[in-house]
Amino acid sequence: MTETVAVVGGGCSGVLVTRELLRCTTARVLLVDPADAPGRGLAYGAAHPWHLLNSRVGAMSADPDAGAGFLDWCRRRRPTVEPGDFVPREWFGDYLQETLRETAAAAGGRLRVHRARVTRITTGDGPSDTGPDPAVGLELDDGGRLDADRIVLAIGHAAPADPCRIDPTVRDHPGYIADPWRPAALAGVPADRPVLLVGTGLTAIDVTLSLIRSGHGGPIVAVSRHGLLPRMHRRRGMPFRPPTELPETAPSLRGLVRQVRAQVAGGADWRAVVDGLRPRVDALWADLPAADRDRFLRHLARHWEVHRHRMAPEVADEVARLRVEGRLVVRAAAVRGIAAHPEGDLRVTLDPGYDDHIRFGAVVNCTGPGALPRSADRLVGGLVADGVARPGPHGLGLDVADDGAVLGRDGHQILPLWTIGPPRRGRFFETTAVPEIRAQARALAVRLTAEADGPPGGSGVRPAPAGGQVPVPA
Repeated sequence: MTETVAVVGGGCSGVLVTRELLRCTTARVLLVDPADAPGRGLAYGAAHPWHLLNSRVGAMSADPDAGAGFLDWCRRRRPTVEPGDFVPREWFGDYLQETLRETAAAAGGRLRVHRARVTRITTGDGPSDTGPDPAVGLELDDGGRLDADRIVLAIGHAAPADPCRIDPTVRDHPGYIADPWRPAALAGVPADRPVLLVGTGLTAIDVTLSLIRSGHGGPIVAVSRHGLLPRMHRRRGMPFRPPTELPETAPSLRGLVRQVRAQVAGGADWRAVVDGLRPRVDALWADLPAADRDRFLRHLARHWEVHRHRMAPEVADEVARLRVEGRLVVRAAAVRGIAAHPEGDLRVTLDPGYDDHIRFGAVVNCTGPGALPRSADRLVGGLVADGVARPGPHGLGLDVADDGAVLGRDGHQILPLWTIGPPRRGRFFETTAVPEIRAQARALAVRLTAEADGPPGGSGVRPAPAGGQVPVPA
């Protein structure tokens, strides 16, 4: 009996792991996602033409073996695209959708897409169309239920947490935007009133560009604890010097930072140092003592993020212009309170105090993913409550095994449940970008074939024949 693997989530992670399962195994794949057309997800579904990818075209292929896949696709749309270019983010959403369609067409009917949101995962419930004893059941928000033998959670980032304790009157206020990526989230922002962005990362940059493009004329104030904006990618033609040596181990945070600073002080391009560290980050993170990991998250994580997650040069130039014109103000401050003002605005308390524009026409939460379990959605919250999953030690994601198997309350895998991408941040630090996710997708497909002869789940996930893809009828 051929097994059914359910992939929960139809964004980038879901497409990449579905592609690998269909190409590398003989399993049937059930992709469950509420979107009309899976493939775009949150990151690419709400993007506008002025939102550029934060990675170069040459790094974004869906195939871990074919680095030019996305480049070739882009050149069919615009022949002049080069590997080092930054193209609109919506292009990558189109590319993922096309990748899913092509993979499905080549899989001979082994992919089924179900439009719904999974609300709970339970143990199997007797005979079903997947076999005599399915391992797991998926309860859906439309009242239905699906059965599968194995499940891959491809659910992306956790929802943003509120920047401070929010009064119910504020939460219902039209000027408080808890999620800037929901459809038409910014449509009601008053065009002539000051706007506060809580957060100064890439989300805040995207929101700033969207407000400017929509004709917003009031000042935009972005605040975060450090007041740091993302750094800029290297321009073409800029001098480039790679590091001579990068750390292989991290016996202490202090020693690791010293080695990195020495490379930059010696003339190495800091971007090359950061990019060179990326393949080693998870091993270095695992090497650090627990106290040093905590210290890194408190004091250095934001500095790493602004160097690791960079702006395209074109975007950085526009941000610099907006700051010079005074249309974008960036401050180091923490939000201590948000209250509704009788005249309709929102009154914000910042620490340290900031008197100008203390009343804002809108407050947009750009803080990024929240910590678990506080920011868990209904599905993940239920898994944690049932003891099937547990947050990692820092709340950045779920606790997982080396292969992404979700670990339960007792530290063991309870259900045949794996995850991929951002949820793995409970254990791994570098797990949110396309190169890492596509590698995880391939490794997970290979892993599931290796699991086929033992519990849980029976013996139906088999490797594809030599050549890497299951043959299908012409």
